[in-house]
Amino acid sequence: MTYRPKSDFMHVMMERGYLADCTDYQGLDEALSKGVVPAYIGFDATAKSLHVGSLIQIMMLRWLQKTGHKPITLMGGGTTKVGDPSFRADERPLLTEAQIDDNIAGIKKVFAAYIRYDDSATGALMLNNAEWLDGLNYLAFLRDIGRHFSVNRMLAFESVKSRIDREQSLSFLEFNYMILQAYDFLELNRRYGCMLQMGGSDQWGNIVNGIDLTRRVAEQEIYGLTSPLLTTSDGKKMGKSQSGAVWLNPEMLSPYEFWQFWRNTTDADVGRFLKLYTELPVAECDRLGALAGSEINGAKIILANEVTALAHGRAAAEAAEATAREVFEKGGVGDDLPTLTLEPAEVAEGISLAQLIVRSGLAKSGKDAKRLIAEGGARVNDALAGDAGQMFSADDFVTPLKLTAGKKRHALVQLG
Repeated sequence: MTYRPKSDFMHVMMERGYLADCTDYQGLDEALSKGVVPAYIGFDATAKSLHVGSLIQIMMLRWLQKTGHKPITLMGGGTTKVGDPSFRADERPLLTEAQIDDNIAGIKKVFAAYIRYDDSATGALMLNNAEWLDGLNYLAFLRDIGRHFSVNRMLAFESVKSRIDREQSLSFLEFNYMILQAYDFLELNRRYGCMLQMGGSDQWGNIVNGIDLTRRVAEQEIYGLTSPLLTTSDGKKMGKSQSGAVWLNPEMLSPYEFWQFWRNTTDADVGRFLKLYTELPVAECDRLGALAGSEINGAKIILANEVTALAHGRAAAEAAEATAREVFEKGGVGDDLPTLTLEPAEVAEGISLAQLIVRSGLAKSGKDAKRLIAEGGARVNDALAGDAGQMFSADDFVTPLKLTAGKKRHALVQLG
């Protein structure tokens, strides 16, 4: 792509590595140069928090606002009831309305850290597509909206085709998802003048559907823009760690564990992640990413501090770094380590080391915990652990017990 953008937003998207594809680079750039462009990204409420896999989209909305435009965060209160089939091997479990509402409440806390919501021209809007989807008249929707969709074309989309090619079931409920998402764009354009939908590159087909529908029904010129689907340099999906999803909500993952995830970034990813997940100048990101040897560890600490400060505040980032230094450099315990609090009744008859490692989140299962111990990767109070069946009683928790998995993952266990 040799196109040189006029607008600040497109410049940021291209320079920092956010841009995978766009339906009309020049048309969108012209619109962004002329005035405030309302743009949205949709987020289905399948959990009480978003995780790091969604952070690239959140940062795109943040940059959109910082460059003088209006972000719309669209909660999928309606579409979550259907479930996005894109590139999934199976059907999503259906959630109740109460579960969806609870999840939306948790997700709203995440956005509040990144985006400004107010009544100004560039103040963000938090919307819920249940507002227009819940009350749809099915026959009227089929007549007015469904007639614009070709089943032949829908079957050709890679997200659907891959399910069918693998002979995996695709329910009629899921098949409707792309029509509902397209309708979201039409409604947002009608109600709020929304001109742009953004998302990960796996959403390209859904975004194009929304653009086609809005052009046909409302005769409006609108645009789509996608970001790359990120994997780490060693091929792992972004947003996952050894102990599970890297959640953005502090109630689901402590700021210290969040900080540690970024501190443990592979050397080859540091520069790229600094550009995508922090607001440091691009030249500084490139300089830090080019460091080698022990110096790259300093760049990783800067990455961890900057990303954690955006998500949880500067004080939380500083506390996490202080705890890390206490644990790694001084051999101490640290005040901010993830902590498992057990009730006395839980240890009345003793609790095994393998159980403690699983309960504290350092392993996903008893089998994983036993393998960790057998391979010499577990420590108790900095001493090598050799017996998965070692039992601990109340007397062992007079002071908090420090557990370690590998070199960098730690947790405390205490009695309540």
